[in-house]
Amino acid sequence: MKLAQKLAIKYAQSRLRIMALVSKKKAAKKTLQLFSTPMMKPKTKTPAIFLKGEKLSFTIDGHIIRGHRWLPKQPPKEKILILHGFESNSRNFSAYINAFLKKGHEVLAFDAPAHGESGGKKITLPLYIQTIKEINERYGPIEYFMAHSFGGLALSHFIEQIHHDKGTKIVFIAPATETKTAADKMFRLLGLDGEVRKEFDKLILEIAGKPQEHFSIRRAMNNIQASVLWVHDEEDDIVPISGALKVKEDKHRNVQFVFTKGLGHRKIYRDEGVMGKVVEWLAH
Repeated sequence: MKLAQKLAIKYAQSRLRIMALVSKKKAAKKTLQLFSTPMMKPKTKTPAIFLKGEKLSFTIDGHIIRGHRWLPKQPPKEKILILHGFESNSRNFSAYINAFLKKGHEVLAFDAPAHGESGGKKITLPLYIQTIKEINERYGPIEYFMAHSFGGLALSHFIEQIHHDKGTKIVFIAPATETKTAADKMFRLLGLDGEVRKEFDKLILEIAGKPQEHFSIRRAMNNIQASVLWVHDEEDDIVPISGALKVKEDKHRNVQFVFTKGLGHRKIYRDEGVMGKVVEWLAH
């Protein structure tokens, strides 16, 4: 964790604890706002491939969503959509874009709301799902998907809502498995009490119309028939492998797991070995 993030967390801890003494509900609302707000926007150098892609944009909830489309030299095969995670952006996956193009696929990559070149200050799971839906309606139909972290959680909820079959192919790289698990981690980090958590859970139910437990890849996988490659590292300290192992216990015949060790949450998608497996499986 970077120094700026540590200082921001210290400040949030103090402010929320004081707020909670006055109103548990107000503290819960502020916590939900923090939960939905990227603390940092990494400044990623623009890879050369992004200077060649066709720039695309559309508006959702008043925010401009920006992305790119790349076409191979030959008539394109299936379309592939790349989805990044929380506090990331599409530029982090430039190596995959090049690899997919060489395999003859059309490639789409967008920055999620409040990330990269896109507008907005907050992102929620429903908003990310709606963004994917809009991309598919405007530039699809999309047959193949690759998603990292929070992008994986959003993708799973999008896929279960649309018509698809085993011909649809998905790669999950260290996907965020449970919204509840992420919230648990945040509450431990902020040191907030159980009463604030109860109000937080009520807010989720009021806003989304469903309890936190609904927003789960494990639950969504019961409604997904697509062919899935799931890559996860044993030492992931952001999204623990325990969530992936629970999905594996469910023995879905359409899911193939690849577990690595020592790559963590972000190095995993940059690893050449992982990249080779993903490209070969998704775009062979």
